[in-house]
Amino acid sequence: MHRNAEKYLDRIPEPAKSHVEEALGGLEEEPPQGDIRPLAGQQDTFRLKIGGYRIIYRCKNDRIYVTHIDLRGQAYKKKNRGNRR
Repeated sequence: MHRNAEKYLDRIPEPAKSHVEEALGGLEEEPPQGDIRPLAGQQDTFRLKIGGYRIIYRCKNDRIYVTHIDLRGQAYKKKNRGNRR
């Protein structure tokens, strides 16, 4: 998990934090569980929807890398900002 995603997870208030942590556990299953959709224009990049929160992650070499956790509207903006580098 990316350091920024870990920091954001620590700041999420309960009970939403418990729901997000449970959803992260679902990503470890084979196949990953949850409301998962691929992101348009991004190869091997997906979003997992948990209520008003979104988890953006990548699959590479059979591993899952969580890059962003944020509120619905902000997660996509931050993801796109990071890809401009």
